[in-house]
Amino acid sequence: MVAAGAIIWISVRPLIRLFICVTCGFVLTKADLFPVLASRTLGQVILNVTLPSLMFSKMVPAFTPENIGALGPLVLVAVIYEVLGVFMAWICKTFFWVPHRFRYGILVAGGWGNVGDIPTSVIMSITGAAPFGGSDQTLSVAYISAFILVYMITLFPMGAHYLVLQDFVGPEVENYEVQEQVREKRKVLLYGWPKALLRLCRRQSMSTKEDPDPENQSSTGQYTPEKEQEQSPSFAIRPRSHNKRVSFLNNSNSNNLDHHRTYEDHELDATTAVPTDGAAQSHIASPAPTVTAHDFEYENPREKDSSPRSISGELEKTEPPPPLTESQRRRKRILAKTKVAIKSLFNPCSITMIVAIPIALIAPLKGLFTPTSNASIPNAPDGEPPLAFILDFANFMGAASVPLGLICLGSALARLNVPRSEWSKLPTGAIFSLAVLKMVVSPVIGVVMTIGLTSAGVISKEDKVLQFVCMFFSCLPTATTQVYLTQVYSGTGSAEFLSPFLLPQYFLMFFSMTGLTAYSLAYLF
Repeated sequence: MVAAGAIIWISVRPLIRLFICVTCGFVLTKADLFPVLASRTLGQVILNVTLPSLMFSKMVPAFTPENIGALGPLVLVAVIYEVLGVFMAWICKTFFWVPHRFRYGILVAGGWGNVGDIPTSVIMSITGAAPFGGSDQTLSVAYISAFILVYMITLFPMGAHYLVLQDFVGPEVENYEVQEQVREKRKVLLYGWPKALLRLCRRQSMSTKEDPDPENQSSTGQYTPEKEQEQSPSFAIRPRSHNKRVSFLNNSNSNNLDHHRTYEDHELDATTAVPTDGAAQSHIASPAPTVTAHDFEYENPREKDSSPRSISGELEKTEPPPPLTESQRRRKRILAKTKVAIKSLFNPCSITMIVAIPIALIAPLKGLFTPTSNASIPNAPDGEPPLAFILDFANFMGAASVPLGLICLGSALARLNVPRSEWSKLPTGAIFSLAVLKMVVSPVIGVVMTIGLTSAGVISKEDKVLQFVCMFFSCLPTATTQVYLTQVYSGTGSAEFLSPFLLPQYFLMFFSMTGLTAYSLAYLF
């Protein structure tokens, strides 16, 4: 049993190191020594070189046929955490208003946490010392790679990053309109269903007491539909006074056709083209003209000069190929998305896992990189396995992954700018509820779930590293990768709506992560 003071110090020590590394990136960015271009370039170096090297250097020695079965529980836990995060974000979105340009981004912020820099830094520090063993550090990084793989596959090949893109599709919607919508929705969820249930029960109870003889209904004073209408209050939701309707005004005597269209609940008609400039802001748009066969006819000026003229002097008109059918367009879209998904799947981190796992499980291949007892592979002149230099390179390069990643994290946090005067206009309810759910409620659920899976035999009771990793990943803030995605998809290079959601999470992280680590170590040891 480890002493309480030792557990607290073991839990705080890696966070101090993490804080110092993040502060370095923060200070460099504020001093204008680490520009945006350098940060993005360094991010590409991490994703394509240092992080795959770190994963390869830890997975090949760590995985064996005895512990490879831990990949199944790791993938299961990773998927559960993502689904749980999305559900928590949906709760925040339902009961608290969120800016229109962040209506889908909040789901990504809830489901996809920072699975790379923070857990690798903290878990490597904790598992590299007592009460863990000497080889537990290597095994922990191998377990972390499973979470990184699920993160990469679900965010990019499976298309979760397109949710960030959907935030910037369609016209702008004012905040007060979104607030009114959420207010009405919250009223229905909190007060509407009890009233509807009460009315249903009242109808059923009154119908059982109803006299089957229609002549006695009025004389006995029993239940009648007219009396129900007079006695029972109306529980119908009052319609919003500012609801708008779609109207089309057609004047056949005029040469100009004006289409006045307004939006209800701010949903666009998929068949109407709405401009993104001032016309969209005034909610007045002209519908796209109907495409006919005559619209495909065109004249090429070069052909007008070079082509021979007919007797009537008119140009020979050429027609483009016929338009694609709906099934052909659908097939083309599916094929394009499939190509993008396959291309995204073969990123360096995924390829590293695909290559490293077979090497770690096949004894002759593993003997080429690291000494093994059941592989008779002749050594190199220096006494090491023939390909040990590749593993040395991966160890050397992978050691830079964590500090560089933390510097990029500090740089990203330094660029989050939320003026103090704007806090009163921000969705504080959604901001703090998401922070509390992710950094306080989620760790409690993660610990309970890990204990339950261990009791059920899904997670091995002897593998304390596996249990600690599963518990720790329940307490991760939103990934800073979403900042870069938002900057790209917004078209303006800003992430103004995401910034206020990140700051409270990373502030609470130091307290909740310390408490979670201390409790996990006390429970395991």
